[in-house]
Amino acid sequence: MKAHLLYPDRDFDVTAGLPPNSDDLIQDLELATILEAMAAGDQFLYEISLRVILTSVTDLEVIRYRQQVMADCIAEPDIIRQMYAIAVGALADKRGVWGYWPSQRPSSILSGAVSQLEVLIARLRQLRGVADEHAGKFGSPGLVTLLTSLQHDLDDDYFETLGGHLRQLRFRNGQLLSVQLGRDNSGVGYVLRAGDTRRGWKERIGIEPRSVYSFAIAPRDDAGAQTLDDMTNRGLNLVANAAAQSADHVSSYFTMLRVELGFYMSCLNLHDHLTARGQPMTFPDPSPHSPATFACEDLRDASLALRADRVVGNDVDADGKPLVIITGANSGGKSTFLRSAGQARLMMQCGMFVTAASLRASTFAQIFTHFIREEDPDMVSGRLDEELKRLGTLADQITPHSLVMFNESFAATNEREGSEIGRQVVSALLEADASVFFVTHQFDFADSFHQRGPQAALFLRAPRQPDGQRTYRLEVAPPLPTSFGQDIYERIGGWLGERPADETRPPRAAGPS
Repeated sequence: MKAHLLYPDRDFDVTAGLPPNSDDLIQDLELATILEAMAAGDQFLYEISLRVILTSVTDLEVIRYRQQVMADCIAEPDIIRQMYAIAVGALADKRGVWGYWPSQRPSSILSGAVSQLEVLIARLRQLRGVADEHAGKFGSPGLVTLLTSLQHDLDDDYFETLGGHLRQLRFRNGQLLSVQLGRDNSGVGYVLRAGDTRRGWKERIGIEPRSVYSFAIAPRDDAGAQTLDDMTNRGLNLVANAAAQSADHVSSYFTMLRVELGFYMSCLNLHDHLTARGQPMTFPDPSPHSPATFACEDLRDASLALRADRVVGNDVDADGKPLVIITGANSGGKSTFLRSAGQARLMMQCGMFVTAASLRASTFAQIFTHFIREEDPDMVSGRLDEELKRLGTLADQITPHSLVMFNESFAATNEREGSEIGRQVVSALLEADASVFFVTHQFDFADSFHQRGPQAALFLRAPRQPDGQRTYRLEVAPPLPTSFGQDIYERIGGWLGERPADETRPPRAAGPS
């Protein structure tokens, strides 16, 4: 039996390592906020969600397969939660049983395995009951196959046969073994036999001939008791191993079912949080890497949507543009949009919904972020050195068909040097068939790509209203030779409040802020 809820033909690999840049993705895209909402306080759900999101796939069929399962889960959340609770309960029952048989003797292994199978079979009956009652409510291939297999493989005959075997393995009337004498008169070829060791009452009182001959071990014959126990264990060895393997097989089924249903449970938790906050959600339309595709309506930062009362979305059409450069006013929504685009790509590539009215986007083999960091007082080198070091690490990891997202990178030096570094880095990435999103205040850098013509890149700008207010909605617009440093200047100088009518407004600051 297989769960196959994340892949149509295989299980999810829980042992696969996370990508080497996972810490940067979690920090820069604020994934921790999303993961905490998905986990709802459950550390297991947190870890599973983290692994599935960060080991996203590029196979379009797998993405759509998961989307269909996800849609069924959203339509029938109570059934999914019931199945997940059964899987969790089965593993808890197994742990409770196994702790009583720590010995490696075959008789102890067999007893423990039978006890495990008894509690696991009871949980399989519960799963079959769910399948019988609710199988017709699902339409996704993943859940339909799962519930159909439960009905087909776990029919009444299966449970009746299995129950009979388990009762027999309890050996309530003793074990029947056969053994041969070896050349040295030692026992060889121990075999556990199926048979009835009970004797009728006529035989027991001597009316009928004896069918078996027996003897009793004296109460204080420790050596005889040990010899008899050794003989029993040799006869039970093969059966004990088979029963233990069967218990492990059923247990592994529940383990994988818990993992794969756990991811969808986490998504249900996130869906509940976002629904309560009135956020738009949709299943994106994935497309191949080439040509570059990115078009969204009302795309929002999911982490911000989970903690803020008012969130503004963006409409962007960057189809055919492997480079997107975002400029404009400070605190105008540039970084928020960048995070929303990165989150949406990761969520799409693991089969999740995204916080948008619509999204069409190409998949990427890897996603990287290079965001500006707060200055560390313990750093032994400057901020630019730290940025270049991270860039060198990224260069060693990046492959074709990757997405790299820069946020205020190379701003720790003057505009001329920072722009030149940025130009060379971005040009190299584009030549390597990567796509780039770049938030910057460096006009020289942005304008150099703008001068190459309208096909070179899509330019978005965060506008600033005449009164200093922000709309937080990006507009398609070329870069301006200003970084809106006036906003910072006024905030520091205290000119944000009321001023006399004849007071002269400070001049607009030019260059990077």
